[in-house]
Amino acid sequence: MSDLYSGGVLLAEVVRSGFVESWHRGSVVVLDAAGAVVHAAGDTTAPVFPRSSNKPFQAVGMLRAGLPARGADLALACASHRGQEIHLAGVGRLLAQAGCTVDDLLCPVDSPIAEPGGPRSRDRHNCSGKHSAMLLTCRDAGWPIEGYTDPEHPLQRAVAEAVVDVVREPIAATGVDGCGAPVFAFSLHALARGFLALVHAAEGSHERTVADAMRAHPEMVSGIDEGAHDTRLMRALPGLLAKGGAEGVQAVAVPGVGAVAIKIDDGQKRALMPVLQEALKRVGTTLEVPSEPVLGGGRQVGVVRPVV
Repeated sequence: MSDLYSGGVLLAEVVRSGFVESWHRGSVVVLDAAGAVVHAAGDTTAPVFPRSSNKPFQAVGMLRAGLPARGADLALACASHRGQEIHLAGVGRLLAQAGCTVDDLLCPVDSPIAEPGGPRSRDRHNCSGKHSAMLLTCRDAGWPIEGYTDPEHPLQRAVAEAVVDVVREPIAATGVDGCGAPVFAFSLHALARGFLALVHAAEGSHERTVADAMRAHPEMVSGIDEGAHDTRLMRALPGLLAKGGAEGVQAVAVPGVGAVAIKIDDGQKRALMPVLQEALKRVGTTLEVPSEPVLGGGRQVGVVRPVV
């Protein structure tokens, strides 16, 4: 593993009226079902912050520590949710089980992703499911809820240990995620390997329990509207596990097929879908999900085209 991300290569170009007007650079790695590298472009061995793509691994750590949540509530623990009623209700259930209130959450006050400028509260923050699950884990493990986002808190130590176990690579750096919880840096190769481990884990294991919850309840991972990126992916291909992260990160895995991890250098998301679709072709899989169109005058006049 190299020490510093050196930047990626050209992965996608934006075509408007037949003219290439913009480009997206980044890195992508594709693994087969056995974990061997089928394709890699850019810098896939240097550490990056996977941002919310970390959440399924963090949930594994919480389960190991005693988190009782299963099904839809466990999927919510892995979510970057859009602040819809099903998500607010789920956060309420987790907080009630923990004997906590919204005021105990340490994620910021925010409006729902699905309703920019709408009502603001901590439970509407897209990471409130993870934070509620962290509070419940602390209650069940007998740990204090105060300071639960501190990297030295026993909860975060347990989570970090689980992340290393799943991705099979040391954490290169620990930062503060947008929600205030720790975020761990490792390579795209490790990110893809970790997702593959989740879908290939033995039934009943903590890893498989997380993967099964997310795939059974994809609407809890993202949302119920057209902007629910991960939900659309998991509904489009049976068995696929998907979790995106801020700053242009996406990871997916399909049991018996392989895994893909992507980082777009400029942090934008519009190149992720076409690059992901092209990457999955490397392992013989077609993903039928529309990409973001290039518009002009209210109609489509171009595309974001993969060149990976």
